[in-house]
Amino acid sequence: RQQEPPAGSGGERGSGPGPPEAPPEAPPEPRSGRSAALRARMEERLLGARFRYLNQQLYTGSSQDAARLFRTDPAAFHLYHRGFERQVRRWPERPVQRIVRYLRRRPASLVVADFGCGDCTLAASVKNQVHCFDLVPLSPRVTVCDMAKVPLAAESVDVAVFCLALMGTNLQEILGEANRVLKLGGTLMVAEVASRFEDTRAFLKAMTQLGFKTVSKDFSSSYFYLLEFTKTGPGRPGPAPGLRLLPCLYKRR
Repeated sequence: RQQEPPAGSGGERGSGPGPPEAPPEAPPEPRSGRSAALRARMEERLLGARFRYLNQQLYTGSSQDAARLFRTDPAAFHLYHRGFERQVRRWPERPVQRIVRYLRRRPASLVVADFGCGDCTLAASVKNQVHCFDLVPLSPRVTVCDMAKVPLAAESVDVAVFCLALMGTNLQEILGEANRVLKLGGTLMVAEVASRFEDTRAFLKAMTQLGFKTVSKDFSSSYFYLLEFTKTGPGRPGPAPGLRLLPCLYKRR
């Protein structure tokens, strides 16, 4: 016969071991800890609200307005870039990596101009000479300027890049500057948020007026579109009404 379980060793005969002892209750969170957590949540909400405000200013004003904004408040650009990175980090793929792969397939001798370069990820990832332009220097490589007036000679670069950087209401002026610095036959790469394109056909038609021919268009991602153009000559004078991108505005979550 099997021996009877001793009293208090886990319940009745044949019932197996008893339930594990309940873990001791965690001590109540100190008042200082609750205050710190509340303060952190409030700061996060304030940062989110300011990011949305800055984002709206960038998309609804001109490139000159953006340059003036960050010239008077450089810290605001760091806050904006932090919020922007948080948004893009949720995407399954970053468009800058697509452009990196494109350039790695091309000769390293090609000179590149990166308009709205951010933290210079593109320049750090390829062997090409890359001129980095943005409104605030997040890296020593950055030349601070208005994207409609970059300090490059005419027809001096082989590739111009706008990676999530076509902001501002003066798109025709900004893309005209890209045409100016590109060599004839040079490449323009545009990666932009998919939801900003109201009418892709009208946009591509407007690009021909600016002196660009569409080489390829990739609409496979629901997050961003990737467009490749080649420069065919100087842009034609007059407005290009189809050159329209919707503002990329973020709702409060």
